[in-house]
Amino acid sequence: MSGFRLVYVGGMGRSGSTLIERLLGELPGVCSAGELVHMWQRGLLDGEACGCGTPFEACAFWRDVGREAFGGWSRIRAREVLRLKASVDRMRFVPTLLTRRWSPEFVRRVERYTDLYDRLYGAVARVSGCPVVVDASKHASLAACLRQRYGPDLRVVHVVRDPRAVAYSWGKRVPRPMATSTSVEQEMARYSPGRAALHWTAENATLAVLARQGVPTMRVRYEDFAARPHGCFEKIAAFVGHRGDLPIGVDGTARLTGSHAVSGNPWSTSSRDVTVREDTAWRRQLPPRDRALVSALTAPARWRYGY
Repeated sequence: MSGFRLVYVGGMGRSGSTLIERLLGELPGVCSAGELVHMWQRGLLDGEACGCGTPFEACAFWRDVGREAFGGWSRIRAREVLRLKASVDRMRFVPTLLTRRWSPEFVRRVERYTDLYDRLYGAVARVSGCPVVVDASKHASLAACLRQRYGPDLRVVHVVRDPRAVAYSWGKRVPRPMATSTSVEQEMARYSPGRAALHWTAENATLAVLARQGVPTMRVRYEDFAARPHGCFEKIAAFVGHRGDLPIGVDGTARLTGSHAVSGNPWSTSSRDVTVREDTAWRRQLPPRDRALVSALTAPARWRYGY
């Protein structure tokens, strides 16, 4: 890693990670790039807008990043990148990534795949002028790939939330704010309670193993962040190397300014004042049968995280 520090925000989606990512992007010297794992499809192929509201390839920031990283986006064959991604960056490959029992061909694929991100992160740092780059892709499988390239230089903010709240959120229908009429995904993905529970277990377990294997990791419980946002974010900021004023007040209010974040949820495009507070709707609205199912499927890991 040369010329930048990489901070990876990981964990199961719908756990509050986007707000933490956006707050990190408000810190001086920190550029939050959004969910770069989705850039190949949603930015290059679907032509979706970045956080500033401009279509990806028309955005001056991302145009300069593409030129700096690859000599221009026209030199990137996005569908080939997606095929490469499918051959290494999937949960099915996590056991291999964690044990390092690799074939020579798998080694080559991981090296090619992570080289794309290394060039991308470096370009984001140079174009933004920020020495810290935040990738909020969340996927534990991508974190496992990046560990192979960066080792202990990778820093992971592992965001975890009560799996029953996560399952409730994954069941809701939410339009994707950046989608175009030709986007493959018009809405945020939806999971059944059982599938959400299994994904929650796998994602968090993978990030926990990476931490045990030496990747510097800070675990953040969504509920703790919501209860004490200023104090909790102060610790997150210190973890990524920031000391000084914070973009969030002691009362939990913050001002989110514009960003060039790729993909994400409705929070990704917001320029507004926000007040951090816990969303507890799941306690009233998650059906008892679904709650029991998620509780049973996540029991061992759930207790480990204090739920």
